Amino acid sequence: MPTRKPRNPELSKAVDSLNDAAQHVRNAVQGKIDRVRGAAAAELSKAKAAALEKTGIAQAKVESVLNKAEARLHKVIAKAQKALDKAVRQAEKRSAANTAAPKAPAKPVGAKSTARKSPAKKAAPAKKAAPARKSRAPQAAA
Repeated sequence: MPTRKPRNPELSKAVDSLNDAAQHVRNAVQGKIDRVRGAAAAELSKAKAAALEKTGIAQAKVESVLNKAEARLHKVIAKAQKALDKAVRQAEKRSAANTAAPKAPAKPVGAKSTARKSPAKKAAPAKKAAPARKSRAPQAAA
């Protein structure tokens, strides 16, 4: 709705001056807002760059730990494979030796052994059990 023009010329000049002043204030405030927006965007971009850098560093550390774990895992798997192969070879040798050697005659059920039993070995002193670690996980209510 358009504003009415006052009949008094001084009032109309005052209204025009107020309109001009309002435009100047709007432009000044808009300029301040633009500067604040630019400064905020710059700060956000700096924070984002710093966060990305830290993320990259953390990711590199995680990848390094994973690579080390993979290397250890491969070593353990290779060692386990060698141990398995060795055990299979020994079992095959025993099997071959058992099938090639003639069996000894079985002892009668009532016959006693003439061999003396060897004295029992002394038991090694038991080590103290390590104290139980406290769990960090909360325990379920009973």
